[in-house]
Amino acid sequence: MLNNVKVLDLSRVLAGPLCTMMLGDLGAHIIKVERPGSGDDTRGWGPPFDDRGESAYYLSVNRNKLSIALDLDDATDRTVIARLAEGADVVVDNFKPGTLERRGIDPNRYLEANPHLIWCTITGFGPDSPRVGYDLVVQAESGWMAITGEPSGDPMKVGVALADIIAGKDATIAILAALASRSSLSPVKRRIHISLSQSATAALVNVAQNSLVTGRDATRWGNQHPNLVPYQLFHAADRPMIIAVGSDSQWKACARVLGLDDLSVDDAIATNAGRLAHRDRVVGAVADRVRARYATELIGELANAGVPCGIVNTVLEALNETDASPVTGIAPSVPGNVRLRPPMLDEHGVEIRSKEWNVFN
Repeated sequence: MLNNVKVLDLSRVLAGPLCTMMLGDLGAHIIKVERPGSGDDTRGWGPPFDDRGESAYYLSVNRNKLSIALDLDDATDRTVIARLAEGADVVVDNFKPGTLERRGIDPNRYLEANPHLIWCTITGFGPDSPRVGYDLVVQAESGWMAITGEPSGDPMKVGVALADIIAGKDATIAILAALASRSSLSPVKRRIHISLSQSATAALVNVAQNSLVTGRDATRWGNQHPNLVPYQLFHAADRPMIIAVGSDSQWKACARVLGLDDLSVDDAIATNAGRLAHRDRVVGAVADRVRARYATELIGELANAGVPCGIVNTVLEALNETDASPVTGIAPSVPGNVRLRPPMLDEHGVEIRSKEWNVFN
């Protein structure tokens, strides 16, 4: 789909590399520029490392790319970067404000010179902030940690670097939108800024809206839902599972499967608002019945009755149901394909230095 799109990847760590990997999965040709000697920070973020010495972290977001090591403080290397930027359709970077400009690499100048170029910068806290954007800090400041974890426990981060991931996907969406209409966009419109903090705050969606509508701050609900009952984790006889009732008809079906016939006809809890008002009663009754059943059996009965449910899988259990590789990671979540394994540092440096963008062909 993006077979003719050339992307210069000046980013490192997670959000930027995820964005460019997604573009690569969609067919774009990616040249990844890395720091000489050490490369992308994540090359050292291990163990685990594979048999080539590459960290699992690095491997997870760097397939479908070529690698060249270039030093921003070296004039000759900056010339190579300038050549690559001039021939690119898209440039992605995640440097702090002023880092590139102080070295004579001004995105605005390239955008003025090339009416088809799109330049996306991903930062932690916006284009005017010098703060380093690490996911954990963003999760704390965006309100995520305040609503994650058990009500009586400490604020808790999400189990993956989700602020980085959402920002990377936001950057991909913005770049694709710009590619679709770039011939009519001004240089200002082709200059994209994505920040982890803005992406994370926007991802509060319904939780934020609850607070905006009520004027009350959101709180932690653990594995429960602030607006739906029953919609949470339950412990079956063999393992934990999820029951996620999203409608009144699903509730009636759930109650019937669990043998809670008296609750299925109780008008006081026939609607979600009623179940919210009687949360402890409903959750307690469901928990008692689930505790006496095996999840592997109950899941089938609930699913056949149209009740959303699932077993809490381990990571390896979840991966067993996907197309995943220890070399190239999880298969693209968008329509795309894996063409290249993640590159070694400067693996294609000689080739890229000696050729123009037709190095991809």
